[in-house]
Amino acid sequence: MGTVGKAIPHDSALGHVTGEALYIDDIPFAKNELIVEFFGSPVAHGKIKSLNLQKARQVEGVAGLYTFQDIPGHNIFGSILADEFFLAEELCEYFGQPIVIIAAENRKAAKQAKKLIQITMDEYPPVLTIEKALEKKQFLGVKREIKRGHLQKALDEADHILEGSFFSNGQEQFYLESQAAIAYPGENNEMTIHSSSQNPSEIQQIVAEGLGIGLHEVVSVCKRMGGAFGGKETQTAIPAFMAALVAFHTKRPARVVYTKDDDMKITGKRHPYQTRYKVAFTRQGKITGLKADFYSNGGAAADLSTAIMERTLLHADNAYFLPNVELSGTVCKTNFPPNTAFRGFGGPQGMAVIENILEEIAIFLKKDAFDLRTLNCYGIEENNITPYGQIVSHSILPTLFENLAESSQYKARYAEVVSFNQRSKTHLRGMAMTPMKFGISFTTKFLNQGNALVNIYKDGTIQVSTGGTEMGQGLNIKIRQIVADEFGIDLENIKLMPTSTEKNNNTSPTAASAGTDLNGMAALDACQKIRKGLVRFASQHFASREEGIFPSPDCIHLENGIVYDERRPEFTLEFKELVMLAYQAQVNLGARGFYKTPGIDFNRETGKGSPFFYFTTGCSVAEVTIDRFTGDLRIERCDLLMDIGESINPGIDIGQLEGGFIQGVGWVTGEELRYQENGELLSFSPTTYKIPNIQDLPRVFNVNTIKNPHHHINVRRSKAVGEPPLMLCLSVWAAVKNALSYVSGNQIPKLNIPASNEEILKRLTQAADSSVPFGSEENEIPLISTLNTKI
Repeated sequence: MGTVGKAIPHDSALGHVTGEALYIDDIPFAKNELIVEFFGSPVAHGKIKSLNLQKARQVEGVAGLYTFQDIPGHNIFGSILADEFFLAEELCEYFGQPIVIIAAENRKAAKQAKKLIQITMDEYPPVLTIEKALEKKQFLGVKREIKRGHLQKALDEADHILEGSFFSNGQEQFYLESQAAIAYPGENNEMTIHSSSQNPSEIQQIVAEGLGIGLHEVVSVCKRMGGAFGGKETQTAIPAFMAALVAFHTKRPARVVYTKDDDMKITGKRHPYQTRYKVAFTRQGKITGLKADFYSNGGAAADLSTAIMERTLLHADNAYFLPNVELSGTVCKTNFPPNTAFRGFGGPQGMAVIENILEEIAIFLKKDAFDLRTLNCYGIEENNITPYGQIVSHSILPTLFENLAESSQYKARYAEVVSFNQRSKTHLRGMAMTPMKFGISFTTKFLNQGNALVNIYKDGTIQVSTGGTEMGQGLNIKIRQIVADEFGIDLENIKLMPTSTEKNNNTSPTAASAGTDLNGMAALDACQKIRKGLVRFASQHFASREEGIFPSPDCIHLENGIVYDERRPEFTLEFKELVMLAYQAQVNLGARGFYKTPGIDFNRETGKGSPFFYFTTGCSVAEVTIDRFTGDLRIERCDLLMDIGESINPGIDIGQLEGGFIQGVGWVTGEELRYQENGELLSFSPTTYKIPNIQDLPRVFNVNTIKNPHHHINVRRSKAVGEPPLMLCLSVWAAVKNALSYVSGNQIPKLNIPASNEEILKRLTQAADSSVPFGSEENEIPLISTLNTKI
């Protein structure tokens, strides 16, 4: 019996519970280790006139103060566009932007020195909104477009047209372990960095380039992270470099650990989006054309914003066939910390727009939005090509709709919601089913590669090293299961080693939900190379010329720690015995594996191609109750159904489905970023920024998976589960909008993301106050205006 397909606990589960699992700040201090702090910009936008460090240098215990002038290599970096500074030189472009690095013997000295740094600045008005950035024409990267068909013709011939704008706010990643790094200097410019990072290879590169040394002189290590959710894909660069710069100058180990407040204040978040759209549709609700212009708030530097916007455009269709489309994406430059990756990577913002549109069409036509979603859903043999030209192959989207509608008793419950709203004077109910189609792969082709190192030792135990990083998602246990089944041995004999650029070079970040896909396949490739040599040797060992048994590797079986030839099953070896014999016979017991995702080819200039290896799909039904007087939202029930292929570890995967969904619920309901007018974050701690708690969970929560008989690709025929379930949260938001439609009269209610209690109450108040045009919003384009309405 193999281990793949079994619900085996996370390999660090016990350590997480007992506190024995080590994170960066749990690593014991070295004897001469320094504490690293930083002094950041006191304004969101301004020019440094003077900087006086004299008093700070005199603080007892301060080992050094460093500005951009102390950087021996490059002070500028960037994953896509090199436009971000490690340390501000003259211009500061966001509140808290690092200006001075402080190295001290203890935290008390570091904090005292920070208070004594004197700075004078010319403060400029900050640009904080998408609207202001558009007005000033401040952009990051170039505008991207995806087009298909003849949109103008579709608009001219439409039965109905709706147009408007939609806003979705950002979201804090809220990982439990803050940004952290320790740098250990070695001889001859060698530097070892332990960093809580999804991207050790990038840490290696930015440290080398910043210090002016070669990549071969830097080793970047990550054992595990205390959460990441995309927030440690690029944002780890600055703290890692801070520690490295101090270690470089002092020749002493250096440690930086952000406080939670500082982490939330100066790191990037999910991008806020403003989208302007115009949609053409038939009397039946079939979408015939869509124009959508997406604008994101990228912050002060590019970071990953252009790639995130690209994925937004690639997911603007969600699960629906759109025959005529014009999609555009523009990243706006503002004076916030550079916004960055977050679970879904722009996909949620794109999907939210089309789900909002379908809700509005349903309200306009006075139909159940479920019927419109199934009407517009991608087909199996026809209507199955995306706007960018990729076939939605091996899809079971219609089946997901059908099965979930039946298991959740959607129609009967929807009728009860209608009846409830006719009776109740104090509460509203709403209900919605939304689908999800999420493309799996990096949209940048060269990132779709992984490598692994597998070593078998003389006692039959195995060490595995990959470029994948463990952040709680269960990557390591899945790779252990894959390796265990390939050699037919027990999981306890396999150890996943800390991710290190010394063993795995030029690795891609653990992101895009592709961690198991890339690293699991690379590990499998390495195992198969070793296994080939082992079974060849075993076939020679079990051969018997006297009995006419000649060497045949195809007849060798490795099962349950035992090795045998099926032609002589009475003769067996333990796996560890085979390994020792193979070692003595000089058989190679180590191998490097490599994998590159096939079939990825997307031209971002033309907006055409196949950017994804496959799609993970699912559906969700949500039912909510709203207090008409307070706007209080309660989630009554959620039903999730997903196609995740053949699960490598069902226990881990169900945990990902539940956790991803609830994290998404936080984005669309209660999590709200609030800033002062000067650009400083107000909601920078758990007291002011509220992630979902136990009271925010659905009272009834059903999570299930479905078998897809058509999916035969990928490692062990599995599918990615990290990001896709988050976007099923849109069913909760759509249910809120559905509830508001019962009190909006003949108008279509506007509802932003997040649909917080305050946002809901505001919309209820607008519905009750006929003097306020429903859907109007200061500094925003009115949501709805009806154009060619043909009766």
